[in-house]
Amino acid sequence: MATFFYKSSKLAQICPGVALPLKEYQLKRLTVFTNPALDRSGDGYNILQSMWAVGSDGFWGKGYRQGTQGQLSFLPEQRTDFIFAVLSEEFGFIGVITLLIFFSIFLIRDIGIAMDARDLYGVLIATGIITMISFHILINIGMNTGIMPVTGKPLPFISYGGSAMWANMISVGLLLNINLRSRRLMFNLFISLRGLFRSFNPSKTISSMLQQT
Repeated sequence: MATFFYKSSKLAQICPGVALPLKEYQLKRLTVFTNPALDRSGDGYNILQSMWAVGSDGFWGKGYRQGTQGQLSFLPEQRTDFIFAVLSEEFGFIGVITLLIFFSIFLIRDIGIAMDARDLYGVLIATGIITMISFHILINIGMNTGIMPVTGKPLPFISYGGSAMWANMISVGLLLNINLRSRRLMFNLFISLRGLFRSFNPSKTISSMLQQT
């Protein structure tokens, strides 16, 4: 990987003359992220179009397939990287809040599965999956709203794509398996306790004690 020296005023004040192990297009993403208007028709185009799509949605949105930025192809990568901007433009504030509520419920349920896991291995797997999905959600929404650089992270379960969807589905399968194992342990404990109480007969116990005396 080629190494480039970044000479802009902001980073130069922090680390003057330091070689950053980044390619040129990666450095441009970082510089344009701070001010997309510096390159409206180049590297800043995607961020500006996405921010316009998110900012023009209103409370109810423009309606399904009625968004101007998405339907007129001003917004690039509509089905993958910038799917959140399309959803925001068409379904508005209500649609965005609904999507965030669903993501929150999913993550809270995953945290509960991690806490109820029967062993450390299950806890680590569940924690890793929660971290991965949360990271993708934050990065995708952040780059669609202009608060994070464009990195190409898909929105879990929403963005079109094969490998990302496969990874998410496999992760959900692992979480369900961890949950099933913990529930099976509780079920076995319940069966054992129920058998113990059924085998306990107070009358027989008292009669046997009287016979011994």
